[in-house]
Amino acid sequence: MTTLLPWALSFALIAFALAMLCAAIRLLRGPAAEDRVLALDTLYVNSMLTVLTLGIQFGSRIYFDIALLIALFGFVGSAAMAKFLLRGEVIEP
Repeated sequence: MTTLLPWALSFALIAFALAMLCAAIRLLRGPAAEDRVLALDTLYVNSMLTVLTLGIQFGSRIYFDIALLIALFGFVGSAAMAKFLLRGEVIEP
């Protein structure tokens, strides 16, 4: 059973890398701003999952703290972008 974990982690890293590549292409080519925001959300979620996978692979706890920060900043950025797309401003006077 212990030989299965490195293979699963390698497969997960490859799958996340492909998902990040697809999201980056959508971010660059997206026809609308909403598509770009969705691609950015997908990109930060995949990067968070990549960091978590690396944390499992290396057995270090610092990766989990980094993933938590990525999730926090990604959520705040997504909320700000959604508010900007709806109202045209982020901070109301």
